Order: sequence, then C-alpha cells, then structure tokens
Amino acid sequence: MKDVVILTGAGQIGMAIARRISMGKKLVVGDKSHANGEAITKIMNEAGFDAVFVECDLSSRESILNLIAEAQKYGEIAHLINAAGVSPSQAPIETILKVDLYGTAVLLEEVGKVIKEGGTGVTISSQSGHRMPALGAQIDEQLATTPTEELLSLEVLQPENIRDTLHAYQLAKRCNVKRVMYEAVRWGERKARVNSISPGIIVTPLAIDEFNGPRGDFYMNMFAKCPAGRPGTADEVASLAELVMDSRGAFITGSDFLIDGGATASYFYGPLKPQ
Repeated sequence: MKDVVILTGAGQIGMAIARRISMGKKLVVGDKSHANGEAITKIMNEAGFDAVFVECDLSSRESILNLIAEAQKYGEIAHLINAAGVSPSQAPIETILKVDLYGTAVLLEEVGKVIKEGGTGVTISSQSGHRMPALGAQIDEQLATTPTEELLSLEVLQPENIRDTLHAYQLAKRCNVKRVMYEAVRWGERKARVNSISPGIIVTPLAIDEFNGPRGDFYMNMFAKCPAGRPGTADEVASLAELVMDSRGAFITGSDFLIDGGATASYFYGPLKPQ
C-alpha cells in the first residue's frame, strides 16, 4: 500500500502540482473527460509516476464518493489537489455553481473525513474571487458554513441575483476561499491542512484558446498593465503549491494565496482599474 494523491481536474496546473508531490505515491486522477484523464495519466506514467484514472463528475456527491473509495484501495489518502472546474466562457450559470461551488465544497468535506494524519490539500480558486466587492460577514459565513446540500439554496446564489456567468464564477471562487477556512478547522481535527490558491491568467491550452478568441485583446491589455507584464505558468503555481503542501508549510492552513502577477493590485490601484 502507498500514500495516495487525489488529483481532480486533468489539466496543466493540476498535473504540474502532481509532479511536485507524487513521487513514490499512488496518483489517482479524477476527471469527467475520459480523454483528458487518460491523457494525463499516460503522461505521468511515462514520466515514472504511478498513476491511474478514475472517471469523476465533481457536480455529483456519488461520483466524488466513488473516487475516494477507488483511491482508498491503494492506501491512505495523503494529499488532495483539486484543480477541477469550469470557466465563465465554458458553461452556464447553473453548471458553474454546481461544479465550482457545490462540487468543491463536497470534495473538501468528504476528503476531510478520511485524510491521513499529516495530510494536505489544496484547491485551485481564482483571482476572480478577489475582484468582487465584499459580500458582508453574514453572506461570507453562509458560504463557509452552510451544509453542502443546502448551499445552492442560499439567496445570494439564486439566478435572479446573479448577473452573468462571470458573476457566478466569482461567487463560486469566493465560496471556495471561505469553504477552505471552514474545512481547515475540520481537517485540523485529523492533524491535516488545507489551503486554496487563486491564480491569475496562467498559460494553458484553454487559456491560449481564450487569447486567440474574441476576448484576446482584453487579456493582452491585462498582461501589459499588470506589474509582471506577462501571464503566469503552471509551474509557478506548482512551486507555490509545493511549499504550501510540504513540511515547510506546516503552519499554513485555512489560507488563500493570490498568484496573479499583480493583476488584482493593478485592478484596484493601477492602470487596470475600471473607469
């Protein structure tokens, strides 16, 4: 039996993190897409890792529980990398809330029940959650502590209160950060830690499609006017995740880390500020 790493979301960021922490462990890759999941699993196995693919739909508690059960066949779950999600240009409001908000909350909850002592988790949020105005202490607490099966019934998440898919995505990512704080207390009872990372624009195949799409000028403007002057790479996010997830980050839990080249800083206090 080996320590197990669960990776949800078979994409560049999740794979980059998995490469940093999965040596000598069993990597269980969960993704809704068979093609993506099998492709990432093949790449990892051909690079000397021990990976297996399990189909998983993050919007389904049953599917999440199946993923956990399959992972436990190989050993104790020592690490969770949640990099699954859908973007505002990929899905309607309902899907974004079901996957990015509800699904992430369920995953953190269920893995937290079985995580190994000393285990760690990280969930990939987004700079988008930092762009939205404060929601107030009451709504923050609701997003953090409402039982998972009641989350989507919250007034703030009703369709009439959500402007568009970007707003839904921002709400989901704000919820991720609050949920991590709440779950960090529960994970702590098992002497385990969980944090979130909020990347800015990271170069991935999906992002390249966006750069070359109708919103391409928007992204080029963001790169030009942020302090870093460029988009980020998956490996830069992985470097941060590696620190947070290993023994050097042993005092870090319930936190969110913004890694966006200063784009959010520029949005509030620089040339990216909306006019």
